[in-house]
Amino acid sequence: MRFMELNVKLKLYRFNLINRCMFVERYRVKVHRKGLIVIPANVRRKFGIHEGSYLELIVEDDSIRLIIPRSLRDAFGVDGKKAIEVIKLINASRRDEIEKEIRS
Repeated sequence: MRFMELNVKLKLYRFNLINRCMFVERYRVKVHRKGLIVIPANVRRKFGIHEGSYLELIVEDDSIRLIIPRSLRDAFGVDGKKAIEVIKLINASRRDEIEKEIRS
């Protein structure tokens, strides 16, 4: 008798501390030789995980979480217009410094 491996996807709803309903997806994956697991393709696409990506593994009591570390480049534009204002101010300040150095 052959057994089939099933990739189980459960849709769950969980309430956080401020009673906001959060959509939770749960997957069951098999641990392969050397501790490798396969992250389902739709999850990899959703979070931009590709070959060579780094993930952080966080162990909390009796659970494990995978975190996608974000760099400053990933965070660019999060502040919207405020970030552009700051960049313009930095560039203007640099121009002023360069002009002062040239005049001296």
